[in-house]
Amino acid sequence: MPLLLLSLPLAHGCMPTTPAETPNTFSPKTAPELRSPGLIIVYDNNPYDNRLRTSWGFSCLIRLAQKTILFDTGGDSSTLLYNMRQLQIDPKEVDAVVLSHMHSDHVGGLSGFLQQISAVTVYLPQSFPKGSKDEVESFGAKVEEVYGTRGLLPGVYTTGELDRGIKEQSLIVRSPSGLVVTTGCAHPGVVEIIQRARKVAHDDRVYLVMGGFHLSGASSVQIESIISSFIQLGVEKVAPCHCSGYETRRLFEESYGVNYLESGVGKRIPLP
Repeated sequence: MPLLLLSLPLAHGCMPTTPAETPNTFSPKTAPELRSPGLIIVYDNNPYDNRLRTSWGFSCLIRLAQKTILFDTGGDSSTLLYNMRQLQIDPKEVDAVVLSHMHSDHVGGLSGFLQQISAVTVYLPQSFPKGSKDEVESFGAKVEEVYGTRGLLPGVYTTGELDRGIKEQSLIVRSPSGLVVTTGCAHPGVVEIIQRARKVAHDDRVYLVMGGFHLSGASSVQIESIISSFIQLGVEKVAPCHCSGYETRRLFEESYGVNYLESGVGKRIPLP
């Protein structure tokens, strides 16, 4: 069967990279410091932990008290699995995979990941091609199609498919300090995603927004307008990475100060 999920088009402006060697073994236990609830970026084009490999794309492990979610799978499985092994994260710990959108820098690692662990539920946008859904099921994984807003797990929600030319879902996790919103590329607009998240979870408190903001190449004026919207919406902390762009990261850091979280592959953000 052709690996459809490895042959998808990259987003406009995305640059493919050569996959690294795929590891075959994993530590049987997760490192103690990684067991507590938190988000761990396991695939990104921005460096953070020098033990890990960078490549264009995004994937984040979200560890909750009872469940572990892999949000997106990066651009290739070899880099994804290598980084997980270095972080002592066993794929078999993952209960669910959530895919934001169809671009290969977000789903390219899925097939290799499912070869490691197939007993997972994969939540993907309804707009994914039937062939891709069939391929996921061929590994033995369960496919859950997402169209509208809905709960996925206790305290975990999806924005549903938002559409501004590219259909994409984002993930919302409820925490005692407010909502944690994780975006893949934020093609529908990162401000619009935050607004939808507040409506979905019936909570106006937004503790953290992290992931790709899709602002690489945006003007300073555009970025500053978005930062102003973040502040008006009460976003407490920000962690832009992947396709956010250098200028976006610089301006958010300037505005948010200690509440700006420098992010890249290997970054861990504890959940409150």
